Amino acid sequence: QVQLVETGGGLVQTGGSMRLSCVLSGQILSSHVIGWFRQAPGQEREFLGLITWTGDTTDYEDSVKGRFTVSKETAKKTVYLQMNNLKPEDTGVYYCGADPGGRAWAIRRGYGESWGQGTQVSVSS
Repeated sequence: QVQLVETGGGLVQTGGSMRLSCVLSGQILSSHVIGWFRQAPGQEREFLGLITWTGDTTDYEDSVKGRFTVSKETAKKTVYLQMNNLKPEDTGVYYCGADPGGRAWAIRRGYGESWGQGTQVSVSS
């Protein structure tokens, strides 16, 4: 099983940018799909974007397309979430999750097998 650790959260002003990192350890499979999620206060965790470990195929929730970008550095076993033009409604705890079986549909629905502990992002108005 793969372990995930998110870093890079903090406080940013509206319109600013931030990059989150998700460092993977353990058994990384070529079929892994890694997703980014956000949980705002009092709300359910929502899918933001994903990337396949092989092929670097990406997919995004419509609400963040054009502002958020998911990428990875295989050698560093790290997946990134670059967030631009941040808004107060982007405030929340950000998580990365992993599915080992190439199931992007499962990640989109939040059915990851492994999860990180989350990192807080706060956007001030």
